[in-house]
Order: sequence, then structure tokens, then C-alpha cells
Amino acid sequence: MALPFFNKKSTSTPATLPEQLPTHVAFIMDGNGRWATRRGLPRKMGHREGAKNFHDLTRYCRSIGIRYVSYYVFSTENWKRPKDEVDAIMNLLWEYLNDCDEYLEQEVRMIFIGDKRRLPEHIQKRMIELEGDSAKYDKMTMLLAINYGGRDEIVHAAQLIAQEVQNGVRNPSDITEQTIQDHLYTKEIPDVDLLIRPSGELRLSNFLIWQCAYAEFYFTNLMWPEFSREALNEALIAYSKRGRRFGGV
Repeated sequence: MALPFFNKKSTSTPATLPEQLPTHVAFIMDGNGRWATRRGLPRKMGHREGAKNFHDLTRYCRSIGIRYVSYYVFSTENWKRPKDEVDAIMNLLWEYLNDCDEYLEQEVRMIFIGDKRRLPEHIQKRMIELEGDSAKYDKMTMLLAINYGGRDEIVHAAQLIAQEVQNGVRNPSDITEQTIQDHLYTKEIPDVDLLIRPSGELRLSNFLIWQCAYAEFYFTNLMWPEFSREALNEALIAYSKRGRRFGGV
């Protein structure tokens, strides 16, 4: 039986958190392989440690009132990795998808974004089941980007809009930013407020590139398995000190 990880007692909650928390926090879970390599472990062990950290930070975000969290799980480019590593990630994903009862019990909505068609059929089926089972919940919404690429998402939206034009249900001159927004995987989700990337890399790597247009970025040299609740607290405090003007003054 899975442990009720949402109910685990935290020992790392700070005395005070900023009054103004971001509505939507997105995580690029980078550095799992390097974390393992530095310790003389197989890269797949890094992904397993990273999955543990994903659980803990999801639990923590739920407890402090973050309404939307997004995780970059597997990109469209990650298929280029060694087959044994890809297989390990898919096996880990399957384990995770079959251990989601706590999310449902805590009324967390689950949304999977990306092109599901390349994923194993049993994983596709389980994703659809979890999305359906959690569709009515609103305590927190969690987006998992799997076989996802930001450019691919925009191309997919453009194809849908082009089909509407071809079918005569939309005039090209009526296409606006909102039209594109309404055809993205994240059409019901507010844009990202805070994008966090561990591992020392300073780029988006094709993650939510439309949705991060006005996001605040936070980078750290910690690897993902090392990115603790305390590290997240520091990111939230840094976010609260930034002035978000959205092009204004």
C-alpha cells in the first residue's frame, strides 16, 4: 500500500513564506543523470531519486497553496538518449501512474500535456483514465509534460487552426493570440508565473515557451534530486522580491 505522502509531516516549512505566492510554478526536472554519475551510480538511479523529490515537492506545493504546478518529465528530444535510459524512464513512469491514489484522495487534478501517440499504449490508456478520474477536482492542478516540446505544441495548435480555416469555420483575419492560446495543450491553465530550473543550465529547453512569455526565471546549480523544500522556499522568496510589470512601468 502506498504511503499517504500528502499527509507526511514536514520538518522544513519556514517560519514565514511570502504573502504573494505564484499561482503557477513550472519545474524543469534537470540533473538526475549527473547527480547519479557524480556518485558512481547508474543514471537510472538518478531518475528514481528525482521521482522521489517530485513527490515531495508536489506534496509541499499542495500544502502551501500553490494552485498549479507543471513538471517537464520527458521531452520530444529525450528519445535521443540511450535506449536503456529511455526504457528505465518509461518503467518509472508506469510505476508512478499506478500509484496515484493519494492525488485523487487529495482532490488534485492531473493533466498530461504532449503528444501521447508515441508513448506505449498502456501508458496512454492510464493517462486518459487519470485525467478522467481527476477532472472534477480543483484543490491543485498538476500538469505533467511527457513527450512534450514547446515548438511542437505551437505547431499542433497551428494545424488545428488551419483545419478550422480549411473547413470554413474560421476566418484567417480573425486569428489572434487568444485563438492560439485556446488551441494549446494548456488552454485552460493560467500562464506560468515562476519557472524553476536546477542543474546550472540557463535555458528553457523548449518547455512551455508560449506560457513562459512573462514568467520569472529562477536557476540554481543544485541537481533536481537535491532541490529540496528549502531550495523551493528560497525561489519563492526571490520571486516575491521581483517587480512584474508585464511591459508597463
